[in-house]
Amino acid sequence: MTISSASSASSANLAAKTGVRHTTAILAIILVSYFMILLDNSIIFTALPKIHAAMRFSPAGLAWVQDAYTLVFGGLLLLGARAGDLLGRRRVFVFGLAVFVLASLLVGLSPAGWWLITARGVQGVGAAIVAPSSLSLLTASFAEGRERAKAVALYGATAGIGASLGLVVGGALADWVSWRAGFFVNVPVGAAMIVLAPRFLPESARSRGRFDLAGAVTATLGVGALVYGIIHSAESGWAAPATVLPLLAGAALLAALVAAERRAAEPVMPLRLFASRVRTGAYLARMLYLGAMIGFFFYSTQYLQGVLGFSAFQAGVAFFPMTVVNFAVAMTIPRLTARLGQAVPLTAGVVLTLAGMAWLAQVQVTSGYWTAVALPMVLIGAGQGLAFAPLTSAGIAGVGARDAGAASGLVNTFHQLGMALGLGVLVAVSAGSGQGLTSAAAVLTAHVHTALTAGSVLLAASLLAVLGLIMPAHVRSRRPRRVAPQHGPGTVPEPARVMTSV
Repeated sequence: MTISSASSASSANLAAKTGVRHTTAILAIILVSYFMILLDNSIIFTALPKIHAAMRFSPAGLAWVQDAYTLVFGGLLLLGARAGDLLGRRRVFVFGLAVFVLASLLVGLSPAGWWLITARGVQGVGAAIVAPSSLSLLTASFAEGRERAKAVALYGATAGIGASLGLVVGGALADWVSWRAGFFVNVPVGAAMIVLAPRFLPESARSRGRFDLAGAVTATLGVGALVYGIIHSAESGWAAPATVLPLLAGAALLAALVAAERRAAEPVMPLRLFASRVRTGAYLARMLYLGAMIGFFFYSTQYLQGVLGFSAFQAGVAFFPMTVVNFAVAMTIPRLTARLGQAVPLTAGVVLTLAGMAWLAQVQVTSGYWTAVALPMVLIGAGQGLAFAPLTSAGIAGVGARDAGAASGLVNTFHQLGMALGLGVLVAVSAGSGQGLTSAAAVLTAHVHTALTAGSVLLAASLLAVLGLIMPAHVRSRRPRRVAPQHGPGTVPEPARVMTSV
């Protein structure tokens, strides 16, 4: 039995144990919970001006409102994923939701800046548990094939839509109610998911064996230090000791992680997951792709408000061309991948995103919204709709049930690392642009142009990763294979061809 068939058998066995499967309820709980996590990852962007005024943050302090969440989220993802494998994914999923809901309430009630930043960090803990658990639960609940492909397509669409819709929700609530309202919304939604999850979600078997403490510590501290150094580079530059030392420490800790994982009986990050070129390519391509996309959201919202004069709500609504196209295209993914495989839609998606990003990078102070922003967003939305689900599927391709949590953790880890790395690099690259310009709008436009041009370079690198690591496997799987002909009396020998696919 292959790894893939073992995973499918495990999913079928798990479904049989739970009786009649409520697939719609399972998918709804997973997607709503994941959407809530993603919403909070972007809702903060359009709400930042209101938070700045209310809490009287310094520029560095304001940056930590987002950075505290990203740092903890990225640093604890592998540990959260492994906890689901060892303790039961549904149990860990519900616990993570409870932490996230409580932290959301504390954010909304924040009386001071230090409270807000601390609560955002606790939100990151809950998110680091829920995100990998949601994907591993989805993998275990839907049999490999058409059923899982559709579920993963919806999961991928949620990843793209959650980011853009968060801008709309954050802007609307910040303009009409309060910046706190966006976090209070999580409380009833999360509470409902906590009540429903034990009723509908299947529980996974708990893995036996020792907990990989060395791997958990080095993974958490290593990724955390790396994310911290990347984030800090945007403020102090890449040569500052506060940037260099965490990066060196992170590299050393991740090297220690690799050494520890080679000896661990139950590793938190099984190195065998990197044996597949497809999975390795998916992790690398995802990191580069998300590095460009975080820059797209970060700088586009600033351009819309600082140059075109949009309000926070209007800036959020301005992303609708991308959101609508993203969802529409994502819904075609199951049919496309059934006919073409994963690699072709993924390649087309990255190419479309690259074209849209390069177009958007040409904005000027005098540019109009529809031609300079909305139309490029349509291409970016179509690219996201094509790319996210195949990227997710490739990241968990051929993974057995025992590694589902770890593979899901790596998908989300490279997602968060890409965002942290991308924002740090793009802010550092664009910091020196606009010198000599006197208009604030002209300076901001110069920053946006430089950052999105650099984002286009990241997307080009992502495309190379897809073409170099994922596409060759697709080509091999589609290549006809000759089998030995069987001759019977009175028959003419004729070569038979069998078409195989991943």
